Amino acid sequence: MDLKNGRITLGELWDDPKSRAVFQKRVPMLAKHPVKGTARTITLAQLADFLSGWVPQMMINGVMQDLKKL
Repeated sequence: MDLKNGRITLGELWDDPKSRAVFQKRVPMLAKHPVKGTARTITLAQLADFLSGWVPQMMINGVMQDLKKL
């Protein structure tokens, strides 16, 4: 999957069933978060930066690797 150098939006990722499945598997709390709808314009890079304060870097790396494989 082309992640557009991290500039792909969460909306684009959530609209794709394969990438949405990656989030549901790797970061289930994000997939169920109530602000998911309003976060559609956030880029993947912005999300990774935000999550770095909340989840282990290994989790973020896993998401990125899985998305790149799609």
